[in-house]
Amino acid sequence: MSTLSLAVRDSSTMLRRNLLHARRYPSLTLNLLLTPVMLLLLFVYIFGAAMSGGAGRSAYIAYIVPGILLMTIGSTVVGTAVSVSTDMSEGIIARFRTMAIHRGSVLIGHVIGSVLQSVASVVLVGAVAVAIGFRSTDATVLEWLAAFGLLVLFALALTWIAVGMGLISPNAEAASNNAMPLILLPLISSAFVPIDAMPGWFQPIAEYQPFTPAIETLRGLLLGTEIGHNGWLAIAWCLGLAVLGYFWSASKFNLDPK
Repeated sequence: MSTLSLAVRDSSTMLRRNLLHARRYPSLTLNLLLTPVMLLLLFVYIFGAAMSGGAGRSAYIAYIVPGILLMTIGSTVVGTAVSVSTDMSEGIIARFRTMAIHRGSVLIGHVIGSVLQSVASVVLVGAVAVAIGFRSTDATVLEWLAAFGLLVLFALALTWIAVGMGLISPNAEAASNNAMPLILLPLISSAFVPIDAMPGWFQPIAEYQPFTPAIETLRGLLLGTEIGHNGWLAIAWCLGLAVLGYFWSASKFNLDPK
């Protein structure tokens, strides 16, 4: 069997393993999914009228949904960090190292499984958003496909970062804490209020981070707002984080256990 065939076979096996774990123990995924759903309902029904600046609750729903969708990805991949850390600390990885399997298949299985879970979570949160009034009537089929591609690319980038965080964590609790910025960063982006409405000293913090250009790009694709340079910035952030996360994760995983 060629190296490529071996890698594909073993990665498929590890993917099935991770999907079975997610199906048998759904509580972690559901708990992480609850955060963006609760924030969506909170900001729409409690703060929506005040935050909309007189534009109405429906306009504010349209504004915050792109940010909530990307926050959903950040929340979901926290579970990946916990899952990787659990595998490393419970000894299953040591067992895998003694078996004739492709070395990188373990991480590839985690990554692909996490991306699939992120997409499923985005669909569920999107369904909640539609149920409470979100509409995207002006987006073309091409713009919907571009939006979906951006969400998948963003999920891939954050997943590799989460895998690295899981590999450096001594236990599941530490992995959850290390990955917490992936949930907090959307809160200090343009997800809930425009950057121009923030204090001047805080605006660079909100602007120069990966979530803001991705949110503005997704918002432009779904709602027809101006994208400008945010599209290229979003792609650059995604590719940069994916490459960084991949090499970081590979270097940590390939270290011989002490």
